[in-house]
Amino acid sequence: MTARLLVVQHEPDAPVAWLGDWWRELGLELDVVRGDLGEPLVPRLTEHDGLVVLGGAMGAGDDAVAPWLAPTRALISAAVADGLPTLGVCLGHQLAAVALGGTVVRNPSGRTVGLVPVRLTPEGADDPLLAGLDGMPAVHFNDDVVVELPPGSTMLATLPDGAPQALRLGPVAWGLQFHPETSPEVFAAWLRWESPHGLSAEDEALAEHVTDARDALRAAWQPLAERFAALVVEDAVRRRAAPVTS
Repeated sequence: MTARLLVVQHEPDAPVAWLGDWWRELGLELDVVRGDLGEPLVPRLTEHDGLVVLGGAMGAGDDAVAPWLAPTRALISAAVADGLPTLGVCLGHQLAAVALGGTVVRNPSGRTVGLVPVRLTPEGADDPLLAGLDGMPAVHFNDDVVVELPPGSTMLATLPDGAPQALRLGPVAWGLQFHPETSPEVFAAWLRWESPHGLSAEDEALAEHVTDARDALRAAWQPLAERFAALVVEDAVRRRAAPVTS
């Protein structure tokens, strides 16, 4: 059967990238909604089998400059309440945390940019999405972090300063502070966007580090994409087989 994902993209340089490639190869259909282009979000998923919310440069509460964030948070809340597979990446992770009752602030430890290994908690080691991925390299590019977890959520991985690196937000809902979708080309584009007059030596080193990790990153995060796709398909099959009630 064919399952469909709704993907919320916030800016042109933050695409679904590798995750989209892997999901399409697995037969999933992706409908990408660009809130930054004024494309409207549905209030609830009725035509899709799962939700993915990507990253962006804005903060989770920057509704004044990004008015589509409020309906995005509402859609995340509805998807989790309906028990639909949901994945938030970086800003998407932060939006999900806020939507579900958590708190996001500017990281008091400073921004996190570059490769940071995943550090799974005991709960993360048994998680259907992240099990076996402890120590894998992960791309980070963020200024904000979750400081108060939503009620009922579970810490699956932590950053070196103890901030959440991954959360389970529901039975089939996750937030990832890192970017499993991001290729070295996308990462370099982010660095160039921040430094339009040329990269610093530090940025050049960061870009080279991520480029050198290309194969390791793909090996780490393609299994996550496959696991999420399997959950989406399994859930869609179950829902479509359920008897219709009036």
